[in-house]
Parts: sequence; C-alpha cells; structure tokens
Amino acid sequence: MKRKIRIIFMVFCGILFSSKNVYAYLDPGSGSYILQILIGVLLGGALAMKLFWSNIKLFFKNLFCREKKQ
Repeated sequence: MKRKIRIIFMVFCGILFSSKNVYAYLDPGSGSYILQILIGVLLGGALAMKLFWSNIKLFFKNLFCREKKQ
C-alpha cells in the first residue's frame, strides 16, 4: 500500500514540476469566486464543529483519558 502511494506521489510531483510556462491571469471575478469558496469552507467547518461538538469532545476525552477497566 505504501509503495502505491509513493508511486502516485512521485508521478504527481513529476507532472507538477515538469510543466511549462502558463500565460494566464486571474481577473477580479475569479478572485471573488475563490474568496467565496474559502469563506464557505470555513463556515461549513464551523457549523460541523458546532453540530458535532459533543461527539468531538467525547472522542478526545476517550483518546487522552483512558482508564483501566477492571
């Protein structure tokens, strides 16, 4: 499994670093769209944290406060 991941990572890096010059630009509309996506992701993450806060707190409590069962 690790070998497959390593091969995929190497292929990805090879494609990423072997690209030629790209002559493109970001207009204000593109920047606004990227900003909207970023805000949506942050607010969605905050809502998920709010909805599942008790489950998250219980997970970390069980993870760090393990007691010996008798």
